[in-house]
Amino acid sequence: MPVTSVRSDPEALTTTLVADFPAPVERLWGAFTDPRQLERFWGPPAFPATFTHFDLRPGGRAHYRMTGPDGETHHSVWLVTAVDAPSRLAFDDLFADEHGEVDTSQPPSTSVLSFEPTETGSRVRIVTTFPTLEALETLIAMGMEQGYTEAFGQLDRVLADLREYALGKGTVTVLVDDTHARITRAFDAPRHLLWRAHTEPELVRRWLLGPDGWEMTVYENDLVVGGRFRQAWAPVGDTEGEPFGFEGENLVVDPERRMVTTERMTGAPFPANVNDLQFDEADGVTLLTLLVTYPDRRQRDAVLATGMTDGMEASYQRLEREVLAAMV
Repeated sequence: MPVTSVRSDPEALTTTLVADFPAPVERLWGAFTDPRQLERFWGPPAFPATFTHFDLRPGGRAHYRMTGPDGETHHSVWLVTAVDAPSRLAFDDLFADEHGEVDTSQPPSTSVLSFEPTETGSRVRIVTTFPTLEALETLIAMGMEQGYTEAFGQLDRVLADLREYALGKGTVTVLVDDTHARITRAFDAPRHLLWRAHTEPELVRRWLLGPDGWEMTVYENDLVVGGRFRQAWAPVGDTEGEPFGFEGENLVVDPERRMVTTERMTGAPFPANVNDLQFDEADGVTLLTLLVTYPDRRQRDAVLATGMTDGMEASYQRLEREVLAAMV
């Protein structure tokens, strides 16, 4: 975990985050000053940021939104006050509406980011100052400290070369906590091709089959927020097994970036999962990250015990071999 500390000081009206990374200071600076890289960590995993305007110079503005797994959005703007590459960045961070107009009913804050080299890489120190104790307490109550920790916990992946970090490692499943599992898979292909492969019916039917011996009999997806989807599979030939399927609702559809859905096995009595699939690209490599939220630990363990990771890897290898190879 790169975050060394997150500490609030009610007397000074500040919150200070310190994080160390095994990367040169210029590389760390670059992650904070490129909107496409910022989007990969500026916000907790379940509330990733999308920067729609980015003018990083004194007097400039950056407008971004964070979108939750239920489609709820929170908009903010940076009013940039200082840019001294690669050592210092300062801005007022203000709540806003969808048009970028500042919402004065919400507490403002000012952030100063300092970057410095260390013996093992580099360090960023973020000091956020609030105008009143009430403003500080309000942001803490909204989960600011935990949000900082979760957000910056993603920066290692941003700083790493995806080819070295994830390519060739297959499908990796990590248990985050009792109700969350994070599944990652890297592809040597741009994300627009991965998005097409996940959303165009004729492409999906060619690879989303799990182990050999199955066919996809149904693929329907009204790819809009609130739209429904349905998928079904059946064994072929001598393959043992019973037909099954999944269905659910699209909660977030952000083309080439993110797709969040509910997912329930058709006819099953247990509650739905929430699947949050994100597409991150760097230098032609795309990392798929699927964060699955389960109703409880029992359902999480039961689903993973079915061999889900192995089935996904079989499908992803087929995707590389039979779909992406023909698209590139």
